[in-house]
Amino acid sequence: MSNEILSVSELTLQIKTGLETLFPFVKLKGEISNYKRHSSGHSYLTLKDDGAQIPAIIWKNTGIRLGVELKDGINVVAEGRLEVYPPSGRYQLICTAVTAAGEGALQQAFAELLQKLAKAGYFGAERKKAVPAIPETIALITSSTGAVIEDMSKVLDRRFPAARVLLYPVKVQGTNAAGSVAAGIAYFNSTKNPSHRPDVIIIARGGGSLEDLQAFNDEIVADALYNSTIPVISAIGHETDLTIADMAADLRAGTPSIAAELAVPDTGELLRRIDNLLSKQERAVLSNVEGAERQIYSICSSYAFNRPPLQMQQFEERITTLLERSGKTIRNIFNETVVRYASIHQQLTLLDYRKTLERGYVLVKKEGQFMTGITELHPSDRVDLLFHEGTLPAVISSDA
Repeated sequence: MSNEILSVSELTLQIKTGLETLFPFVKLKGEISNYKRHSSGHSYLTLKDDGAQIPAIIWKNTGIRLGVELKDGINVVAEGRLEVYPPSGRYQLICTAVTAAGEGALQQAFAELLQKLAKAGYFGAERKKAVPAIPETIALITSSTGAVIEDMSKVLDRRFPAARVLLYPVKVQGTNAAGSVAAGIAYFNSTKNPSHRPDVIIIARGGGSLEDLQAFNDEIVADALYNSTIPVISAIGHETDLTIADMAADLRAGTPSIAAELAVPDTGELLRRIDNLLSKQERAVLSNVEGAERQIYSICSSYAFNRPPLQMQQFEERITTLLERSGKTIRNIFNETVVRYASIHQQLTLLDYRKTLERGYVLVKKEGQFMTGITELHPSDRVDLLFHEGTLPAVISSDA
């Protein structure tokens, strides 16, 4: 033992140095009591169990980062360092982190499963299925009671009342909750009833602690989502909550109400789009008709289109001219022929032997042949004497 006499401050300083050096970092599990949040933003509380208690402080900068709501009576795990406060002669815990009791193990299990599923490709963007733009049937996998189902039903009725909604009630928390959710997903994928086959599935629940959301961090739910052939929208907890189901689903929504909005189109907007499409189609048809009219007019006005009629007109004019010329030529030829034949007829008339007979001449015809000289006649020959009045038979005498 030392006979050295120490002042209170000196002893306290030695205790402070030794204690803070010995416990630079500790993790304590205990129940919160005497919790107070000062106007400065700092929080003061006591951690206790059945056998002891220790005062603790959470500075403002640490408190704004905590993910747990502190209040008397809850069990937490506090991390920090021990500090001796000389003015009051007591030691206290300066907290650097506070989590709800049990969340540490859940966080570790979450991280391990997350790593396992990521390596297996459960979260790959290439396997995500697109949510249909206009679903006819929507399946809701959630609790049949509470604000979640009510909120989603209101959104669906407001945005797209034409959709048919199927509810598969499940446990969303506690024992067998994960199996219940997985069974719902499997049912809609395997059902043979076509009226129970949805176009999209929504799995949803309200907010809560990590432990409350544990059913949606279970591998059995991740497997069901991975194997689903129907697109699934996940809306678990609040927007700041993130579960394995959110990452394995095809689409994540910040809240159940947002999930309902993402699942269906807005009827009013859909009708406006249809009106716009009809207007565009009408304008396109009118534009095509006007374009066709301009094209037809252009073709009809073109030289290539008008050339055949022009050629036909020219051919007709040429044919008319040729016909006129041919007619004139034929008439001229006919007249010339008539004149020529008249002249020939006149000449033939002048050469007609009957005209000669009229002038007092007689033709002698023997055996059908005209005699041109006396040497051709012999006594007793029978001849015909042709006068202009007629024929007279005669016999050649020897006295001639």
